[in-house]
Amino acid sequence: MNGIGSTLKTVWRIAAPYFRSDDKWAGIALLTAVIVIELATVGINVLLNSWNNRFYNALQERNWDSFVSEIIYFTVIVTIFIIIAVYQLYLNQWLQIRWRKWMTERYLGEWLSDANHYRMQLQGDAADNPDQRLTDDVKLFVDRTLNIGIGLLNSVVTLASFVVILWTLSSAAPLHLFGRDIDIPGYMVWGALIYAALGTWLTHLIGWPLVGLDFRQQKYEADFRFNLVRVRENSEQIALLDGDAAERQRLLTRFGAVVENWLGIMSRTKKVTAFTASYSQASVIFPYILVAPAYFAGKMQLGGMMQTASAFGSVQGALSFFISTYRSLAEWQAVVARLNGFEAGIDAAKALAVSPNSIQPVAAQGADVIALDHLLLTLPNGKPLVQASGFRLTSGERTLVTGPSGSGKSTLFRAIAGIWPFGKGAISIPKGASLMMLPQRPYFPVGSLASAITYPSRDNTYSTAQLADVLKLVGLPDLATRLDEEGHWNRTLSLGEQQRLGIARALLHTPQYLFLDEATASLDEPSEEQLYRLIVEKLPQTTIISIGHRKTLEAFHQREVSLVRSGEQFTLGEGERVATV
Repeated sequence: MNGIGSTLKTVWRIAAPYFRSDDKWAGIALLTAVIVIELATVGINVLLNSWNNRFYNALQERNWDSFVSEIIYFTVIVTIFIIIAVYQLYLNQWLQIRWRKWMTERYLGEWLSDANHYRMQLQGDAADNPDQRLTDDVKLFVDRTLNIGIGLLNSVVTLASFVVILWTLSSAAPLHLFGRDIDIPGYMVWGALIYAALGTWLTHLIGWPLVGLDFRQQKYEADFRFNLVRVRENSEQIALLDGDAAERQRLLTRFGAVVENWLGIMSRTKKVTAFTASYSQASVIFPYILVAPAYFAGKMQLGGMMQTASAFGSVQGALSFFISTYRSLAEWQAVVARLNGFEAGIDAAKALAVSPNSIQPVAAQGADVIALDHLLLTLPNGKPLVQASGFRLTSGERTLVTGPSGSGKSTLFRAIAGIWPFGKGAISIPKGASLMMLPQRPYFPVGSLASAITYPSRDNTYSTAQLADVLKLVGLPDLATRLDEEGHWNRTLSLGEQQRLGIARALLHTPQYLFLDEATASLDEPSEEQLYRLIVEKLPQTTIISIGHRKTLEAFHQREVSLVRSGEQFTLGEGERVATV
């Protein structure tokens, strides 16, 4: 019971915000309409139950006029039922897409806010495969929550409606065994209750492992899909390394987990299906067995027997809601757990960003330098990495950062950018200052070349002429005619071309502080020298901070700082001043 209660609390916490959102009135109106139609459906079923009595009595009595009248009645009722069923499905789907849209926008907003997605990965990304949680899990949550919720409402209202009918019929035709009546008030209701309770208990006994199996199946499917995408994204490197066989084996291993878990689902589903199918078929004949003695004893007519069987079926069906939806309930519970884990991952990333025990860059009013004081960067496991104190990046100055591989140079840039929280100390940044980080492998969104260059600015921020000019400046004049072309530019262009586009992006945005993390390392030295001269010329007011290993970079920077090992960590220290261009 605690597990069910916990799941329901989680469902409420995930679902309730939509019905308090800006779209709440539309959502409440659609949900109300769906519920009203569901209640109307139960009302029609009650009318059809009474119709069973009259119709079969007409057949037994060979009453032609009554037979025709009941056929007309049935036609009208069923026509109404079909119309409202169609509109219920339509309104249900409309509510689903509105609810899903709101949840997706909310999750995307929280996941892609203040580098939460990056911090979630740094923490080990317990909420694995966010792509699946934002697509399949949100879709399934909305669908299953509505369908299970409406189904439960239907069962409760049906039970309340037909228990009264079945209790009354039990009084009209008491249990008849061994030639005499046995007075058990509402015996048909108790029979339905015992039958459903026994079936529910056995179904849960057989099927409870499905919850864990469904959870793992979604995880394995997402892992397999994610690794397929990685192979597609890195196809060139895999081909160059002749890694086809290795990747095939790795993918087959992951797919093996999918197959193995699926076989477990198949085995468990077979057992559940065997029982529920037997249960359902037995439930068709069980009410006739229960009332047959009274019928053959002349205690009721054929119409009464058919009405009793129908009412019994409705009560038993309502009580057996858990059995009929067990597979969906197991899948729904797994989806709820995955969304709960995703929200927990987002909350943990948010908490890490504002934790007093983490690094938080502070906006300094009136300052014109980036200051690092008593700063200690650590790895996520707490191991010391970089120490810096009293270090300043003065506005307009060009600084070269050097040091051995793995010494934490890129991590230092991440901390200044505000996305590396692990450590302690203070990073002070001028209030309102614009920072741009250019990594060795720049990111370009899939889309037009123009949007790739101007990212993260909105499309049309810069004119076509501006984009064409900057492409010529960075040595890519041939791309000026392809600005409207759609493509996957991280795959289409060489790494050197991508780095030239990264410099073009910086020239367009003119940041106050430009951090170049080996952003020209894939270019030959003459090309690198040309681009650095271009940066110095076109961005004279920009503070440049570069990470690089080539000695030729020294000529373009006014000072050099180096990360040197000091015990278990690296310390940031001043080197000799170098010549400048």
